[in-house]
Amino acid sequence: MPHAAPHWITFANEKGGTGKSTTAVHVAIALAYRGATVVGFDLDHRQRTLARYIENRAETAQRREITLPNIQCHTVPPIPEEEFGEMVKEHGRDADFILIDTPGRDDPLARHAATQADTLVTPMNDSFVDFDLIGQVEGESFKVRKLSFYAELIWEARIKRSRKGIDEGRPEMDWVVVRNRTGHTEARNRSRIEQALAEMSKRVGFRVAHGLSERVIYRELFPSGLTLLDKGHLGDLGTSHLVARQELRQLMAALRLPESKRAELPLETIDA
Repeated sequence: MPHAAPHWITFANEKGGTGKSTTAVHVAIALAYRGATVVGFDLDHRQRTLARYIENRAETAQRREITLPNIQCHTVPPIPEEEFGEMVKEHGRDADFILIDTPGRDDPLARHAATQADTLVTPMNDSFVDFDLIGQVEGESFKVRKLSFYAELIWEARIKRSRKGIDEGRPEMDWVVVRNRTGHTEARNRSRIEQALAEMSKRVGFRVAHGLSERVIYRELFPSGLTLLDKGHLGDLGTSHLVARQELRQLMAALRLPESKRAELPLETIDA
C-alpha cells in the first residue's frame, strides 16, 4: 500500500528575530516524540540554525549514549524551485511530515516553500514592526489600512490551492500566525495587536495561535540540541520551564497537525 503524501509545514517570516527556528525545531521534535517521521529542510544555507540544532542533538545523543527522538535535516543551497521539489521528493518520500525552515529575509525559494505549504506557520513578535509583514495600520486608529505584499502572496496561493486541491488531492492551506514573546508586550499594545490581527485574519483567512514566550533556556539548549520535551536529560527544571513546556503542548494542539499512522506517543502523554 503506497505511503500517503507527507504533510508540508513551512515556517516562514521575512523578518528575523521572531523565534521562527526555535519554534520549528520544537514542533519537529514534538512530532518525532509522537513517532512521526519528519524530514527537515533548512533554506537558510548561511546561518543553518535548524540544521545546526539537529546536528547538535545527534552529537549529544552519541556523546551521552542516549536515545533522543530526532529528525533528518538537509541544508538547501540556492537552487531553482524544480530542483528543490526533486530534493524534497527524494529525501521525503517516506516521511510523514516535510518541515521547512526559511530565512528571515525575502528569498525566492522561501516564497515558493510558503506557497506550497499544507500548514504555513508565521511566527511574529507582538509588535507593529512585525505586523507590518502582514499589513499596514493607520497611525492614529491602528485600523488595518492595506495588505502587505506577503499577505497578498499567501492569499493568492491559497486561492490557487483551493481551485486545484480536489484534483491534486491536497488539503487547503492552513495559515497560522503564531504570536511569540507576548509576555514582554505592554498590555495596551498587546490589545491593539490582537484587534489588528482579528481584523486581518477575517480578510485573508489565517488563524492566530499563542506561541513561545521569551526564555533564556531556549538559547541555552541550542549547543546541546536538547528541547524542553527531553525530560530526564535537562537536569532540574524550574517552574518557568514547566510552564514553557505547557506552552509548547498548547501550540501543538493549536496547529491541528494530522496524526501520523505510525504515531506512538501523543504529545499529551509526555509528562509536563
